[in-house]
Amino acid sequence: MSEPQDPPIRALIAPVTPLAQNCTIVWCARTKKAAIIDPGGEVPRLLQALQDNDLTLEKIWITHGHLDHAGGTAALKAATGVPIEGPHRDDAFWIDQMDADGARWGMPEARSFVPDRWLENGDVVTLGETEFEVYHCPGHTPGHVVFFHRQARFAQVGDVLFQGSIGRTDFPRGNHQDLIAAITGKLWPLGEDVRFVCGHGPMSSFGAERRSNPFVADQVLAR
Repeated sequence: MSEPQDPPIRALIAPVTPLAQNCTIVWCARTKKAAIIDPGGEVPRLLQALQDNDLTLEKIWITHGHLDHAGGTAALKAATGVPIEGPHRDDAFWIDQMDADGARWGMPEARSFVPDRWLENGDVVTLGETEFEVYHCPGHTPGHVVFFHRQARFAQVGDVLFQGSIGRTDFPRGNHQDLIAAITGKLWPLGEDVRFVCGHGPMSSFGAERRSNPFVADQVLAR
């Protein structure tokens, strides 16, 4: 009989910005090397969370270029020097206008940045001794990506999918059909047991959303 395996990764959720965006700190359980996914703001609090959990920041990962998800990226990079990975290059126009968006929405600390690595569908990003798969899931924004850890059955999906909802598609270059195609064609095949952190609100699983989500449940799409 095999011994139970410790989880290869661990995660904590730190809501940031007035929009309560789910910034996620994930780390390799063996090395305690961490990535901060979507540092929308409140960078000092995120750095304190790393210290409180005895973690070493190795990467900054961005799902998409909206202010509440990426507004603190430049400040976090300046404070730590770690590389920025993501999103897909198609979100460059959102990142380029971040200074103006920050001033408009009362987040003057937000600054634009240039990722050290733009991500493509099928890429792999490493963290300590573990790795995450990258899926390009446009629709909410054209360059949105999702990070998936296959062994842990865990995903960070940004604003693609929520418990009981899906991402808005009325922003510039949003596309509803692209979003539905990304959810059903890229996320559902990963398995119903996959649990995910979304950009806002509580965690869920792909199986639960396939059963009950009013936008993308199997029975809804079959109509």
